[in-house]
Amino acid sequence: MTCNVGKTDRMIRIIIGVILLIIAILQGSLLLGIISLVPLATGIFKMCLLYTILKINTGC
Repeated sequence: MTCNVGKTDRMIRIIIGVILLIIAILQGSLLLGIISLVPLATGIFKMCLLYTILKINTGC
């Protein structure tokens, strides 16, 4: 798997993921906690499956 998430995109995804995770913890929402893992994982691993399907690359 190749990198398809650029530096700026990656930082935005990680920040959004952390914010969602904090909200999930404060509200006790398991569903929001699980949803928050998607932007966190794509930001950490620099790989987005949807970007691969749509052939989008924001730079690595």
